[in-house]
Amino acid sequence: MPTEKKEIAVFLGLRTVIYPAPDLDGAKAWWTALLGIAPYFDEPFYVGFDVAGYELALDPNGDPTAGPTTYWGVADLDAASAVMSGAGADVRSPIAEVGDSIRVATFADPTGNVVGLIENPHFQVVASPAGTGPGR
Repeated sequence: MPTEKKEIAVFLGLRTVIYPAPDLDGAKAWWTALLGIAPYFDEPFYVGFDVAGYELALDPNGDPTAGPTTYWGVADLDAASAVMSGAGADVRSPIAEVGDSIRVATFADPTGNVVGLIENPHFQVVASPAGTGPGR
């Protein structure tokens, strides 16, 4: 029997993935060659690529052993943080403004997985190309 699709009211969809990049210049060169585009944001503390409307970022202060952090978009970070905490997630990094009215926070779920949340008033969903492949 099919189950009813349940929408998660807190999450708007995936928005950003941030990869640790202690060798920022090397990582930036590699991703630029792979993606075939230059970063739209390029500073010594953060490099960001716009990949089909989503953010692929490099953090020179990130820990490669911790892996990348994925951020789910939310409309109201304060409310979403309360929902996460109420569901048993622990605050890993509290709400912080990272510039241009963009706010982020990270949590650890009960099994220790990192869950990032991002409130980005500038994000716009880009229509995906038509096709019949998987996920279309």
